[in-house]
Amino acid sequence: MEYDGTRGAQREEALAEHTAAIARCAAGQAVGRSLRAKRVAVIAVALIALGATIAWLILYGGDAFSLFTDGQRLQSWVDERGVFAPVIMVFLVVVQIVIAVIPGEPLELGAGYAFGFWEGTALCLAGSLVGTIVVVALARTAGMRVCELFFSREKIASLSWLQSSSRFELLLFVCFLIPGTPKDIMTYIAGLTPCSVGRIAAITTVGRIPSIISSTLASAFAAQGDWTATAVVAAATLALVGIGVAVYAVISKREKQREEFRAS
Repeated sequence: MEYDGTRGAQREEALAEHTAAIARCAAGQAVGRSLRAKRVAVIAVALIALGATIAWLILYGGDAFSLFTDGQRLQSWVDERGVFAPVIMVFLVVVQIVIAVIPGEPLELGAGYAFGFWEGTALCLAGSLVGTIVVVALARTAGMRVCELFFSREKIASLSWLQSSSRFELLLFVCFLIPGTPKDIMTYIAGLTPCSVGRIAAITTVGRIPSIISSTLASAFAAQGDWTATAVVAAATLALVGIGVAVYAVISKREKQREEFRAS
């Protein structure tokens, strides 16, 4: 009887293990399908963005990127597009964030000049939000390869302290609040961390507000011909950038020291 009881217990244990294995397999298949669906969605968005960018280059040729650097030309271009202008402005901001080598400051100045302070700020923030989501999706789909399209390995390695920090979200927010910090590469670095897309998008979008406001406010005053206010805002911005660069240097140095101490 004792022998039969042992055999029965073994059969029950084997059945339980088999059932658990089936459950794990089903869960793994579900996760696999979910990941494949996400990858398909990301690739589709990337292809659409790439197609739109190529169409933009074909339509405007060598002048395609001058809109990012010439506020008056951007304003004239916006006036010609009428009701579609805000959508196109958001698209330009998204392109600037995804194609990180394009400077963002001239585009923010152009938005304030062409749309005024409030609308220009809102459009830049909307484009920043969408652009960040696209960047994070690309970084998580293609990994380091997509980062290396725009940044050298040395530049990426120089920000390892941010990626590996236990205070990643706080540091990301503080660095985005500081004018003059390398926000574009930080967005790609953030995409390589486990932090959720929603949290990264919220942190970076709110963090961009001071920088965007200073640019759109200065250019909005310039569009109105108020050069005194423009000069005051520009001077205050330059002072903040100078302070911000110094603060960022201190933060990065301390975090690198922490990283080295943990590694030792």
